[in-house]
Amino acid sequence: MSSLSDFPLRRLQFYLTAPYPCSYLPDREARSQVVTPNELVDDAAYSQLIQAGFRRSGLYTYRPECDQCHACVPVRLAVDEFKPGRSQRRAWVRNQHLKANIRELIFEPEHYKLYRHYQASRHPGGGMDQDGEEQYRQFLLQSGVTTLLVEFSDETALRMVSLMDVVENGLSSVYTFFDPEPAQAGYGTYNILWQVELCRRLGLPYLYLGYWIAESGKMAYKANFQPLQGLVSGTWQFLAND
Repeated sequence: MSSLSDFPLRRLQFYLTAPYPCSYLPDREARSQVVTPNELVDDAAYSQLIQAGFRRSGLYTYRPECDQCHACVPVRLAVDEFKPGRSQRRAWVRNQHLKANIRELIFEPEHYKLYRHYQASRHPGGGMDQDGEEQYRQFLLQSGVTTLLVEFSDETALRMVSLMDVVENGLSSVYTFFDPEPAQAGYGTYNILWQVELCRRLGLPYLYLGYWIAESGKMAYKANFQPLQGLVSGTWQFLAND
């Protein structure tokens, strides 16, 4: 794994935020280590940062650095060793009718409308269900690295939008939102499988899935994709599938 002292990271600075309420575990405080200046986080730098457990939200690059908690585990899927389970295979077959189209990283009213519908249905009261257009742009449409925006549609409507970053040894799944109805469509599962196949076509060995928290129901789905590697004590290693 790359050291944070390696070029091109030597010109970057890292600062620790003040404590703030944790978004995933109740009654806990979180802190983040943040990279600055944003404009120096290019493809080369971000490829090293993501291997060190960092993640991107808009132009903001960070990793958890909490005082008393180490619940957030950066995870990635080893795509060549991945074999989908039965329910995952069903989701793959069920959604073969979707057409994937790579779009520019620009604001599209239809995308934003789907985003608001998704947030209101899946994450009501979480704050993001109130995101205005500017917050949406800052969160998903600002990037200093190579980012793909892919829309998935059927014959009647837009069904899903997914953003992923291209890094040196893989793809990093940034964010995906989709039509929450019908729930059994399995759009989220299909999207991860689609990204796995894209990694394979591009010859990239890993799909980075952000952070996994064993105690968080919101993160539970990531453990369904195996073999999953986690960054533990500075080393990427396979996680036990309990």
